[in-house]
Amino acid sequence: MDVADRLDLTLRLVQGHGQDQGQGQDQGHGQGQTRVSVAELAQRLGVSEMTVRRDLDVLERQGLVRRVHGGAVAGRPREEGGGFEARQAWQAATKDRLGAAVAALVEPGSRVLLDAGTTTVHVAEHLAARGPLTVAVLSLQAALRLADRPGIDLLVVGGRSRPGERSLVGPLALRTLESLAFDVFVMSIGGVHAVHGWSEFSLEDAAVKQAGLGQAARTVAVADATKLGVRAFSQVAPLDAVHSFVTDAAAADPATHPGGPQTLDALREAGVETQLA
Repeated sequence: MDVADRLDLTLRLVQGHGQDQGQGQDQGHGQGQTRVSVAELAQRLGVSEMTVRRDLDVLERQGLVRRVHGGAVAGRPREEGGGFEARQAWQAATKDRLGAAVAALVEPGSRVLLDAGTTTVHVAEHLAARGPLTVAVLSLQAALRLADRPGIDLLVVGGRSRPGERSLVGPLALRTLESLAFDVFVMSIGGVHAVHGWSEFSLEDAAVKQAGLGQAARTVAVADATKLGVRAFSQVAPLDAVHSFVTDAAAADPATHPGGPQTLDALREAGVETQLA
């Protein structure tokens, strides 16, 4: 396991620790937080405790975990953890794998609507090699990745740029989407739940995703495994509104993602083709 993947898994273990435990909270270290020890992490990762401590120091400098005596607790929940710049380092190696897997599902010559989000920026990087493509983007960061790339006909969907996120939302974005038709919509998502379907933390982002679903012949949703089992504030659509879902292999591991296996089963029962990258 390389360093980037090990950091990703360490963060997941810290974030997921205690989600399915009703007891054992580490009193004095934050309400509702459960400490995972250095020894536990070393055993799970198959590395030395010194390596774990170094990795936790890296994650703490990024604001993703908080060191406590003998271990660590998770930082703020992702929906409270700042905008794009604050989140872009979270599971970066994993998101790059997801980006490559999603791009491989897009046929050259397609008209693509690319959603906003930290994962879809990695999709944009890999789409650059799949041209010729017409790509309409809902993210200023994705636009920067695709601008001036050979074989990419880039369209920037109009709208208001959400502060901190630089996602394009609002009435202008919705009107633009309603005038276009796409072969595939690559949709990022804040949460996917076995019962409550696809959901987002922002009402404006949810509205744009609903428009994208209506204008595309096929939708490929992408999210890292931390989003499985999550019900966010605003429902986007039921599970069967999406044709394919790409996530990472950790989604099938109940030790790191207690809600993952149940959500994957529900997606498959709904007819959604799932791919673990």
